[in-house]
Amino acid sequence: MAFSDIFRTVLFGIPVGITIIDVFGYVARVDGVSMQPALNPESNTDYVFLNKLSVRLYQVSRGDVVALFSPKDPEQKLIKRIIGLEGDVIKTLNYKAPTVTVPAGHCWVEGDNANNSMDSNLFGPIALALITAKATAIVWPPKRWQSVKSDIPKSRKISLQLEN
Repeated sequence: MAFSDIFRTVLFGIPVGITIIDVFGYVARVDGVSMQPALNPESNTDYVFLNKLSVRLYQVSRGDVVALFSPKDPEQKLIKRIIGLEGDVIKTLNYKAPTVTVPAGHCWVEGDNANNSMDSNLFGPIALALITAKATAIVWPPKRWQSVKSDIPKSRKISLQLEN
């Protein structure tokens, strides 16, 4: 392959790759135990496809597992489950108030493993603008290939009440 062919491939390939990652999504490693048992069961490491397009085109829903910037440290990315949306009254687990009404433009996120999670029980409702992508599939390891289910854990369903 000639140098000019390699140069042309790189010249056009890099912008295409960046566009795909920026618009459609990317694969990310999930570290930690905060989303067990849905992600990283038995301390294995899961890799998930983070779908950016789904967040741009569709609104997020209760039960979705999403990637977001930490409201405490914008350099840190978190993966959590949406427990409540605008107007929902949430019975908190260890927040400064026993119940919280989720304000407009915000949501309540928690890790499935509540005892080991840095989530809304620590920092409160988060702005929807902090959400960058929705986790739609576990892509590695092969024995874990599956879609990521959008469901609120049974232990938290009783805490969700809609305000009238």
